[in-house]
Amino acid sequence: MTRIGISPRLFHPEPGAKGVHTKMLDYLEHSVADWIHSRDALAFVLPVSDRAREYAQSLDWLVLQGGADISPLAYGEEPQKPEWAGDAVRDRFEIALVQAFTAAQKPVLGICRGAQLINVALGGTLHQDIPNHRGDQYDKHSHKVRLEPGSGLARLYGETGPREVVSIHHQAIKGLGRDLVVEARSAEDGVVEAIRSRGPAYIAAVQWHPEFHGGREGFLDGGPLLDEFLKAAAGRGAARASA
Repeated sequence: MTRIGISPRLFHPEPGAKGVHTKMLDYLEHSVADWIHSRDALAFVLPVSDRAREYAQSLDWLVLQGGADISPLAYGEEPQKPEWAGDAVRDRFEIALVQAFTAAQKPVLGICRGAQLINVALGGTLHQDIPNHRGDQYDKHSHKVRLEPGSGLARLYGETGPREVVSIHHQAIKGLGRDLVVEARSAEDGVVEAIRSRGPAYIAAVQWHPEFHGGREGFLDGGPLLDEFLKAAAGRGAARASA
């Protein structure tokens, strides 16, 4: 069974809080676990630590889930607004994870913030604010994307769109990181919505939330995407077992 490591969202202690909210919490949005567990795979949440290399040695695949802003400092910019300062603790941990898993030649998948983090980890930059991609309806906020002709996603799904996705963000990919190519864009304004690496490591990411698409008519099915990554992870596991 494939072992999937999931980098957690973080809840930082709040001034004046009581009880559990006085502690840093590492947590997982359960819809991501449900999506992974819909296949023959086990999800493991990876607490923030300095053990990224050990995580990469022990697990088959890495998922970076959505969540807080990435600090603009991570790509050499100052935040344009104080509230866009992001979560530098999570940034450092996830960049270390991406480096460790790719060094181990193990697949990495990014969801929403995870796509942005992968781009930054590979030397790319972000738009600090894309106002027309924000939304307060969370998993009800959606728009259409077009898959780039000839891309891995176009081959996977057999067509280029437009296709409906749940996508809620205000940061977005700007300058591409090393060896990355665009796999999908917003049908309305061309904002990057999916990327993939051309390098030896298997890295791909989507700005949308495939874990929210299950059973929703008209939305891009997240199943083929998950199956592709699990196949890559299983292939790596088989190679390790035969070594």
